[in-house]
Order: sequence, then structure tokens, then C-alpha cells
Amino acid sequence: MDSRLQVPAVDHHSSGPHPRPLMQRDSWQSLNGEWDFYDGRAAAIALPAHAHWDRKIQVPFSPETEASGIADTGFYKAVWYRRSWEQKPVSSHERVLLHFEAVDWRATVWVNGQAVCTHEGGYTPFLADITHALLDQPLQEVVVCAEDDPADLAKPRGKQDWREEPHSIWYPRTTGIWQTVWLETVSSTRIGTLQWSSNLERWEICLESMIFEDGAAEKADESDDSGAPLCPLRLSVRLTLAGELVAEDSYVVVAGEVHRRIALSDPGIDDFRNTLLWSPASPTLLDAEVELRDARGRLLDAVHSYASLRSVAIQGDRFILNGRPLLLRLVLDQGYWIDTGLTAPDDEALRRDIELVKQMGFNGVRKHQKIESARFLYWADRMGLLVWEEMPSAYRYTNKSIHRLTREWLAVIERDRSHPCIVAWVPFNESWGVPNLPESPAQRHYVQSLYHMTKALDPSRPVIGNDGWENVATDIIGIHDYDDNPERIGLRYGINDVESRLLQRERPGGRILTLGGETSACKQPIVLTEFGGIAFGGEPDESWGYSRSRTHQQLLDRYQALLECVRSLPALAGFCYTQLTDTYQEVNGLLYADRTPKLPLEAVAQATSGMKPDHDPALDMRWRDHLMQQDY
Repeated sequence: MDSRLQVPAVDHHSSGPHPRPLMQRDSWQSLNGEWDFYDGRAAAIALPAHAHWDRKIQVPFSPETEASGIADTGFYKAVWYRRSWEQKPVSSHERVLLHFEAVDWRATVWVNGQAVCTHEGGYTPFLADITHALLDQPLQEVVVCAEDDPADLAKPRGKQDWREEPHSIWYPRTTGIWQTVWLETVSSTRIGTLQWSSNLERWEICLESMIFEDGAAEKADESDDSGAPLCPLRLSVRLTLAGELVAEDSYVVVAGEVHRRIALSDPGIDDFRNTLLWSPASPTLLDAEVELRDARGRLLDAVHSYASLRSVAIQGDRFILNGRPLLLRLVLDQGYWIDTGLTAPDDEALRRDIELVKQMGFNGVRKHQKIESARFLYWADRMGLLVWEEMPSAYRYTNKSIHRLTREWLAVIERDRSHPCIVAWVPFNESWGVPNLPESPAQRHYVQSLYHMTKALDPSRPVIGNDGWENVATDIIGIHDYDDNPERIGLRYGINDVESRLLQRERPGGRILTLGGETSACKQPIVLTEFGGIAFGGEPDESWGYSRSRTHQQLLDRYQALLECVRSLPALAGFCYTQLTDTYQEVNGLLYADRTPKLPLEAVAQATSGMKPDHDPALDMRWRDHLMQQDY
């Protein structure tokens, strides 16, 4: 057999979990760890031939964090990274890909002195084929420059402060590499992209794949004995559940693409059907093995992935999951950690956050002003957690900001639309980056255009054009209201005449809730997407929340009263409490920043869901130990 067409040899280093869970190959290795570092504050933005590599940094932690070993929260305009690695030889029909999961904000990459790629956008992955830049020796070198002007408000930056010290609701900056860097050895003809969706009405899994073919030489002699050309490439898919075959098929690759529907055997009886459906209560995933073979049946590429059966819809004023109404019980999650900033300390920290969210009675999170690691979405898929994905905001409205945010938002959708956990897209929050929506038709068109573009790329999920207020195009009317009085909340959202009395007369946050356009409260769900924000802990003059409790018991009493009120309001299709954890100067989390609960998890869960749930005794013990040191 021709060895040139074999799947690349396994080169799996002990590098932890795969950074791209929806498209895994064995032949990868992590480049996380110690890199040389240079802050570039006095350097021109060009390859620094005489850079002083006088410091070390732990990738993937940003230099602002303690975990990086730098812990400098000052202003950077550019930072530089360098490291070497040992590369095994590759054949003429293999390629080496260098992946970056996220670099904030503009990255330029050199391998062995050759420029291999440039990428703009701090929250989305990119890669470079570096095969041409490899030296004929084991040791290779990569250099990365990340430019990130701290004063630039026209780029998507989320909660990263433009002042030197964090103020109000903004936090320390995240500069440079802040997600995993990794290498992958692949076949020159390979599976390039893989996307999954599902259709419950037809009981089908839908597959979209792009095939990359740059191995023309290997196909030159591909004909049968008569001289007739052989059939094109074939992509085969095998879906299993707990090791049992669910479906399998094989498809001819046409013009480098595969768009197919994989029919499943419909059991017909609801009880059996429901065991295959993905939901927070039963997060069923189908393991997928995808193989690419040539006309002779020789294996060119193989990836492991997963898919699911589930549907999301809006029916009248209700949110619908798998054909049934579901009350959204979300918590605002900003995804920061004490010593590591926006980067999770490890994979276990992501999994544990999801576990804590579910133990507190929530069925989902609103990821706020952050595009989270694909590993978080993997655990949300695996453990059954709904996710609202929200684009980090720019804070100026300019032609430049429009281009930047739009380009990155489309890349976010491309990366994440196969994850069943994601049930809503949110391109804008609280009119950030579009500050004059009531007066500016151009800004309204911008929001409407991203709403429609998102719906065009992914018609399967609801889109919230501008969460919080000033809705001009949305499938769900999201409202931010931090009134801490349950009685007033009940009066405001318990009314029958929602369209005229609530949406036209009320002004939570001082803003009108709808601006006409493509919104109608009679036909759309209303979700209280930010409320609560009750602070507890920290010095009052150094920390804040939207209101404050003096003791643990007062915090619990207020949370119970507020959640009991919100859960009982028929006008609401769901809610999102602010917030999961304390975050720097904000102390309105249900958990401290180190994830220690402020309240018994069982009591929080009962208030959140109205049901008495199971709980983690170990966490309640940590809470009781904490109370022994506090005034309760």
C-alpha cells in the first residue's frame, strides 16, 4: 500500500484534553507552557531582531494575570512571544498546522523567520499551514507578535477596561495569547470543516463538510486499467450511542463539499424518541466517526466528533425546546478567575463551573461579553447546560468597528453553531457600540443587518439583536431591570397589557424597551435577562453591586423573595440572574470569585427552580466552614 496516503502517524503528547472537541484527530500536540516574552512597549511593530527575551511567560495566560508569571496590568501596545519545539519529519503528503484558539487582538506569526499568517480578532481561533516554513532539522521556532492598543474602543473588547485601573463594570485587560496554542499533523487532502445540525420533524442529523484538496500529485495516476478516471473522494459517517450503531452512510464529495441528511430510525413512541433527544435533563450526544477515503478506499483522514438531536423554537410568547415550552432559568456568567483572568485555570475549572450552575437550579448561562473556550461548550453539551452566546462589544460606532465586529461575529457563529448547548445568539448588549439607536437609522440598520445575517447563517436558533432595551430586531425581548423590590417587579411584569403598558411606558435602566421595527410583544417571549445583582462581601467603598446585603441570611432572604416573584410571573418566558461569581470589584455573585458558595447550594436551587434538588455535601461543608469565620 502506498504509504504516502496513510493517516499521519499518532503524535499525541500528554497535552490534556483536545482544544477542538468537535473535530479531533490523534496527531496533535499542545504548545502551552513556558515561552520567551518581550513586552515591546518601546519597540516598533516589526520583527525585533534584537529583542530582549529577558522574561518567561506561561502560555496560555495573558501577561496581566498572576498565572502567566508576568502579572503586569499596565498598558501594552504590543507583546512578543517565542518558543521552540521538536518536530517529527513529515512526508510530502502531510501538512503541519499551527493553531491559536485566541490571541487578543492582532496577531502576526513567524515560523523560523518566515511570516506565516496575520489574524485580527481577540476571541476567535485561527491557523496557519506552516509546512513550507519548517527546517530540515528537529528543532523549530515560532515567534508571535500581538498588537492590542488599550485605548482602541472601535474593536470588540467586551469588559476589558480602557482605563489603567478597573472601574465600574469593566475589568483588567487581556493582552496577547489567552487560549491554547497547538500543532496538528494532517493529510494534504483532508476534512477541512465539519458542521452538524438536526431536523426533528424528519428525524435527521444534518452534515456539512468542506474537503481540502491540495495533494494534486497523489491523484495524477488515479485511473483504472482502462484509463478511465476513478470515482471522486468519499466521506463516510458512523453515528453511535453508548457503542451501539445508530446510523452510518457514505457520500461522494462533490466540488470539495458534502451536504447530506443522515436519516435515523424513528422509534415512533415518544418515550423511546425522547431518549435520543438532547436537553438539560438528558444531554444525549451521538458519537461520530468521520472518515475520508480515496477512490481505492484508502484512508486519507479520520476525525472524531459528536452530534445531537434537538430543536429550539419560539412559539408565541414561549421558548420551545424539542417541541415543548421551557422556562429559561439562566445565570449571568462572565467567565473570569482570580489568578487567570479570562482564561480558565484548567479544563476541570470549566466543568466545575457548569456543575455549580446546575446545582444551584439553573438550566443555562448567559455568557456575558465573552466568547468562551470550545472546551466550555463541550462540557455544556456533555452535561446539559443551555448557553446564550453573546458577542463582546466595541464601544464606538465607526465604519472600522462595523467591519471588525461583523467579521469576528461571523467567525464565532462558524466555530460554534454545531454545539447543541447554544440556544440563542446575541450580537449586541445594552446598545454598546450603537449608542444612538433611537436617533440613528444607520445604527438601527446595523443591528437589524446582524440580526438577519445571523438568522441567514443559522436559522435554527433565536437571535436577540440588542439585549437589554431599545429592541429593533429580535426573536426574544430581553430586559435588564435591577429593581431590588419584588413587589415592584411583580407589578411591572405581572400586567396583562404588556405591549402598551410595559414596553411603551416602562423604562428600566432609563431606556425605552422597543423602537418599533421587527418586534411585537404579543408574538415574542419576554425574558428578564439581567436582574438581581445583590452585593455581599468586600469593603463597601471598594466594591459594589446593584444593591447590598449585610449578612448571609439577608442575602438568602432577598434572593428567595426575588426569585419566587420572578418565577411566578406568567408574562415572562424566563430570567437570567446577575451573577454567577464575584468578578473583581463586583461582589454580586452567588459564588465568591474562588467559587466558594455564599449560600447553601440547596437553598439557592430551591429558590431558583421551586424544587428541592440534590446537592453536593462537600460544597455545603465549605460554606458552613466559611460561616464559622463570618458574622451570620
